[in-house]
Amino acid sequence: MGISDPRYSFLIEQMFRTLKTAGFEIEDTSLAEPSAMLTFAGLATIAAVSIMQLVKARDGGSGQLTEDCFEPDDKPLLKALSRKLEGKTQKLKNPHPPDDLAFASWVIARLGGWDCYYGKPGPKTMRYGLERYHAIKLGVKLAKDV
Repeated sequence: MGISDPRYSFLIEQMFRTLKTAGFEIEDTSLAEPSAMLTFAGLATIAAVSIMQLVKARDGGSGQLTEDCFEPDDKPLLKALSRKLEGKTQKLKNPHPPDDLAFASWVIARLGGWDCYYGKPGPKTMRYGLERYHAIKLGVKLAKDV
């Protein structure tokens, strides 16, 4: 498999889409300092890779574990959020095993506004969900310190 392989081309296009329009609006930044722009671009790229992993894992079967995108101590919070986000119908239940990245992907997609019925969650939904997740995680940490 070379870099000209169509699978790589698709991944590269998805990466740029996530950085530009589907996630971080990197082209719209008004950072004038080159070092600040490089830092922002580097951090956005790391986050975009995580988002792409979540999108790829959403249907299960990617073979990735939760630890590929999250810290090991995130598991209890992800499990608690999954229980809160699940509904009464089978369609609204998280169908994935808790150690699979697909489990976390389902939680993040729900936090991003996905309703489990229409379409599949994409990079924007995952980005919104990941932002909410990190805000909730910070809230939990603060609550433990209070």
